[in-house]
Amino acid sequence: MAEIKKIGFVGTGIMGAAMAGHLMDAGFEVSVYNRTKSKAQNLIDRGACWCETVGECAKNQDVVISIVGYPKDVEQIYLSEGGIIDSAKVGTYLVDMTTSSPTLAEKIFNAAKAKGLHAVDAPVTGGDVGAKNATLAILVGGEEDDFNALKPVFEVIGKNIVYEGSAGAGQKTKACNQIAIAGALAGVCEAFAYAKASGLDVEKVYSAISTGAASSVQMTGVARKGLDGDFNPGFMLKHFAKDLAIGLETSTAYGQALPILATVLHEVRKMEENGNGSEGTQALLKYYGVVKNS
Repeated sequence: MAEIKKIGFVGTGIMGAAMAGHLMDAGFEVSVYNRTKSKAQNLIDRGACWCETVGECAKNQDVVISIVGYPKDVEQIYLSEGGIIDSAKVGTYLVDMTTSSPTLAEKIFNAAKAKGLHAVDAPVTGGDVGAKNATLAILVGGEEDDFNALKPVFEVIGKNIVYEGSAGAGQKTKACNQIAIAGALAGVCEAFAYAKASGLDVEKVYSAISTGAASSVQMTGVARKGLDGDFNPGFMLKHFAKDLAIGLETSTAYGQALPILATVLHEVRKMEENGNGSEGTQALLKYYGVVKNS
């Protein structure tokens, strides 16, 4: 197995910039591409090689990593003419860390395999904090040999690194994660909406229930920020809507009804329509009237 030295990194947003920075700190030679160059400028200033196109970023690399916005973006960068699969050399490992469609992950895997490339789907959980602290959970689908080859790369940016199964399994696992978050976040919002409607002091209620059985990351991490008036995104509401839609669409294909997921997706989409899509998921508190939507 050849040593991994050179990494092309596509997508240097909230998550990607921190992840690429950790890879540079670990001694990898990192090339970067982002649609908005300014979002990669800090990495460039630190020594990353800037690439003018996705294809250029994929050429002559040992590994190409992507973390972009939507499935349509993933399809564009991997499967279009001059894209990643078109441009990568034989033997390159392709790692899509975007939360995307399991079906698309399988399609990319098959297209890559036909050209002598090794593709895995490896979506992450942990948000901006996990990316900054290199503590992300990484959920991997693809060939197990490829997972093992990529482990030294994954260990630089994450802590809980799990091989989930064949192509698409990482994306399916990420859907499970987002489905669980949807119910937990909505439950927290409903609890505080009930507190406010019944005349209780929301802060006193928070103090009372945030250390007991009702406690969760969604309460003490996400909702706490919203209660403090901080709606800066650790994870954007519009991307949460995308993730929940993937879960709902695939659950229908699998014959599984998920009524709580459907309800929360409706609520999140309403907030997106109201102009809150670029805020963090804590903005769901506004939907329930716990805090004002300024």
